[in-house]
Amino acid sequence: MGKNGHTDGVAEIPFPSTPGGPPGVEVFDLPGWTERIGRHGVGAYAPVRPAFHVLITVRTGRLPCAVDLTDCVVDSGSWLWVRPGQVLRLRSGPAAQGTVVVFQAGFLDAATVAAAHIDRRAWRLPLAPAPEAQAPVRDTLEMLTSEYHRLGNLPLEVHVDVVRHLLAVLVLRLAHLPGGLRNPTAGDLTFRRFQRAVEEGFGHTHRVEDYAARLGYSVRTLTRASTAAVGLGAKAFIDNRVVLEAKRLLLHTELPAGAIGDRLGFPNSSVFTKFFRHRTGETPAGFRARAHGSGT
Repeated sequence: MGKNGHTDGVAEIPFPSTPGGPPGVEVFDLPGWTERIGRHGVGAYAPVRPAFHVLITVRTGRLPCAVDLTDCVVDSGSWLWVRPGQVLRLRSGPAAQGTVVVFQAGFLDAATVAAAHIDRRAWRLPLAPAPEAQAPVRDTLEMLTSEYHRLGNLPLEVHVDVVRHLLAVLVLRLAHLPGGLRNPTAGDLTFRRFQRAVEEGFGHTHRVEDYAARLGYSVRTLTRASTAAVGLGAKAFIDNRVVLEAKRLLLHTELPAGAIGDRLGFPNSSVFTKFFRHRTGETPAGFRARAHGSGT
């Protein structure tokens, strides 16, 4: 890791703990996000990789941004949910007013973590609550914000518990917005274990057989669980994760293709280039030139 927490051209942002507040969660206005990443020497519009969950909602205006390689605009009433490890980049545009909630998964109880599927990526960016869901989500955020800033009105341990419960209500509502996430299936636990294993091992192996052996499942079981959870077979899920990381490195660093391929577990640059071209339709160099040329 380099100066100010920068690695691979993207600043790694640790959780911005505020002394005296509930450990594991912060609630602040949108300009506070720029202030917090600025502590790490990062500009307002630079790409960052938070090591925690980021919830952003806009009250007025519009917030252009990108999550990994997906550009989107958060309009009034919409929500952006960035998971740990994803690359977030705000774009310049008209001033937006809104609220940011950042939290560590460990702040929530295990039942909420499981029910909210917080290790899953959102299927839509941003999340836009239907009319009937807007008021409950908005009211929950208002209660959370109010309670978070009422430090001293209750004994500290009670205050922390109230904030934890209100955050749990908020993430559960957001996780179960219509179209926000696919419905849970019987294979969810299997997929979550597989997903975590891929996150830890995609730089070393791209073989479903290796993950199946490590987790004690058959290849067929992993393929079924992955297909049910995200609509992709296990091999396609692994390959997509590798492609995503390759694109991140090509976009945000100046590493040559050979070094990126080595980092992602390929024996040489030719094999990496063939893999990348087969799955994206262009060479690593072509993707980098196009992405930089379009200002991504």
